[in-house]
Amino acid sequence: MALISVTRLQLRTWRFLPGFIPIILGSWRQAQRAPGNLGVQLVREAGLIFWTLTAWDDEAAMRTYMTSGNHRQAMPKLVDWCDEAAVVHWTQPTAELPDLAEAHHRMQTEGRFSRVRHPSPDQAAGRIPKLRR
Repeated sequence: MALISVTRLQLRTWRFLPGFIPIILGSWRQAQRAPGNLGVQLVREAGLIFWTLTAWDDEAAMRTYMTSGNHRQAMPKLVDWCDEAAVVHWTQPTAELPDLAEAHHRMQTEGRFSRVRHPSPDQAAGRIPKLRR
């Protein structure tokens, strides 16, 4: 069984993009090298929406990644930079990463919202908007 972890982030404004890009790329590289990582993918939706899709051996491997390195350094910044943030996890028989449609469906039906200081109307209402491509 593989643990799938999906995050969805929306930056509040383009001015955060120069700081965000090195952080997300550093976290991506960190995930690729992390013990227990089975796959990682970054997806940019329309506008300032970014998805991360990862597969892990188990929750312990994912949590070790989350609480170290670039990922740990990024978390406090995202609270201010993002107006939407959500995460969803599930287990499945294979490590195959979901496509964006499956990730979006899971996020809408099973996801949980992360705290942001400046929530969008959708975040405040607990809604994951339709995919914009």
